[in-house]
Amino acid sequence: MSGAVPLQFDPASLVLLNLIMACMMFGVSLSLRLEDFKRIAMAPIAPVAGLVAQFVLLPAATCLFCWVLRIEPQLALGMLLVAACPGGSFSNIMTWLGRGNVAVSVSMTAVSSLAATVLTPLNFAFYGWLNPHTRAYLTEIALEPGGILLLVLLVLALPLVLGMITGRRLPELVRRSEKPLRVISLVVFLGFVAIAFSNNLALFVERFHSFFWLVVFHNLLALSLGYGMGWLLRLPVSDRRAVTMEVGIQNSGLGLVILFTFFPEAGGMMLITAFWGVWHLVSGLTLSQIWARLPLPPNDPIVRSAQVTAP
Repeated sequence: MSGAVPLQFDPASLVLLNLIMACMMFGVSLSLRLEDFKRIAMAPIAPVAGLVAQFVLLPAATCLFCWVLRIEPQLALGMLLVAACPGGSFSNIMTWLGRGNVAVSVSMTAVSSLAATVLTPLNFAFYGWLNPHTRAYLTEIALEPGGILLLVLLVLALPLVLGMITGRRLPELVRRSEKPLRVISLVVFLGFVAIAFSNNLALFVERFHSFFWLVVFHNLLALSLGYGMGWLLRLPVSDRRAVTMEVGIQNSGLGLVILFTFFPEAGGMMLITAFWGVWHLVSGLTLSQIWARLPLPPNDPIVRSAQVTAP
């Protein structure tokens, strides 16, 4: 394969990574209710704006960027895979820290996770084929959309449904375990990424210049598209923050699961996806801390809601 990047990978780690992803989705979905989906049907503007930015604008913009600049095929496909993934589970936490609309964020996470079962393999295959510079390489790695679809169903949809059922039947469990599950999942996921980096330290150092700025720019593009959609539709500030985080915090863990399962030799793709898993947390935390210090307008729904419920 032209431009192949060798990456040391222990196949036994795949089971652990799948379990991490399933546990993260289970933990996030414990607090989800059917009402979250009904909320989108009743007030769909903010969530739909985010989903359009997530599954339409971001993959298309990523494909155009990689095409015009003739990004190396493996790196370009890594960017496309990340762009095709749904919002990451930690977008809810980032939204809360940044004083955004958590209800919008949770709704988008739920719907995007379900939509990803179809749209993630579809977008990755379509835009990978559309870019003539990645088309040949995509053919070489023998993409299996059906296999990716089944994998996404198992690590996203199934844990999400089980989490919702568990959360409804055992509300006390939700109250006690939601925060620890989020923290443990984050620590374990970052630990997994750290091990992947350490096992391939020489490669990461050698290729750092080729993927660092691509990830930084790509993440900035995702955040900008989310905020831009909210601004164009004149959404309340708290809704814009939620949409921005949902589009900018990608589920790179899902991307790693797909890579380790179907493309274990695509080291360039893994460089992009693994570093995304670290960088979007850095950018998300930074942005949330900036927003936390900026007061919301008095007419924002979050502010009005707090005034109504205040004693």
